[in-house]
Amino acid sequence: MRILVVIYEFPPIGGGGGRAAYDICRELVARGHEVMVLTAHMQGLPTEEIQDGVGILRVHSLRREAFRATFTVMLAYVLSGLWAGIRLIRLYRPEIIHAHFAVPSGALAWAFSVLTGIPYVLTAHLGDVPGGVPEKTGKWFRWLKPFTYPIWNRAKRIAAVSEYTRQLALQHYPVEVSVIPNGADVKLLAPLEITLNQTPLLVFAGRFVHQKNPLAIVQILSHMKDLDWRCVMLGDGPLLEDVKMKIEEYGMGERFDLPGWITPQEVLDWFSKSDILFMPSLSEGLPVVGVQALAKGLALVVSDIGGFVDLVEEGRNGFLIETADVEKFEEALRVLILNPEYLMERRRRSLEKASEFDIVRIADRYQSMFQEILGGH
Repeated sequence: MRILVVIYEFPPIGGGGGRAAYDICRELVARGHEVMVLTAHMQGLPTEEIQDGVGILRVHSLRREAFRATFTVMLAYVLSGLWAGIRLIRLYRPEIIHAHFAVPSGALAWAFSVLTGIPYVLTAHLGDVPGGVPEKTGKWFRWLKPFTYPIWNRAKRIAAVSEYTRQLALQHYPVEVSVIPNGADVKLLAPLEITLNQTPLLVFAGRFVHQKNPLAIVQILSHMKDLDWRCVMLGDGPLLEDVKMKIEEYGMGERFDLPGWITPQEVLDWFSKSDILFMPSLSEGLPVVGVQALAKGLALVVSDIGGFVDLVEEGRNGFLIETADVEKFEEALRVLILNPEYLMERRRRSLEKASEFDIVRIADRYQSMFQEILGGH
């Protein structure tokens, strides 16, 4: 098959959704399919390149920050992508289009389909669904939502990355939605053996924005200065300086590492050195960092929301905790930090759980979906 992937942020820019799309593309190419990605450009990146056999075309988007895309950036991507995409379709002649994120990528997929007749599959990641990340997109959807119905209605198939995302989508759109979670190359990421740090290392990975709740990490850990631990917070964003100030205010500067926005491989390197993924997020679709943490054999202490529910079996490979329950987060972390054998067992269970999110399984489902559509198209 010749597959055109439309996605407004793709590694090295953006978050977990782009990384999930990249892994799917790479796996499909390994199976002999041709994959071309139409994504947004940012200064310092080539406009055209091939990575792991995946063709990438980046179009003008006004994007200036790897960790954030404003509405203006998304609009610029759609306008630039429309012209560039039509030219690309004439040359590449894709059989099917896979759009990640109903907004803004879905708008391009809809336009391409209307103009060329090529069918498309839509994958929803949460922030592109009304109510998914209200603090970020609530104002947009107040006037944008009526324009999104054609995107969802024309799609030949729709997948959501978690049951939570699916249920939210069904509240707004009269369509059928299946669940295909984000995945990771579990076999590639799996450690040869699990080793505990003498001083347990906690890791957070994501944008420093309200949705990810990074300030809560500092607050919770400030109640645990009597224990021996370290914490690394990977990423960048508007709350980074506030996090740094709070760390200093609590006198914990020597316990934290904040390397900023780093490459996906550097994130995995930190995971290889860590023991516990600690993420008290306010909302999540199905975070790729959570899947990667499973594959690396980390125990998970995360919020009882969204796609995290799909990643954690309570008490078996980690803990699901109400976002506002600071005491429960502290209690869970204390149990893991004070009991090395218990922590080791939780980490082993995560490795077992990871097999459910193997990229081979995820690619199987998308490949079958594409073939089914084309068989009747």
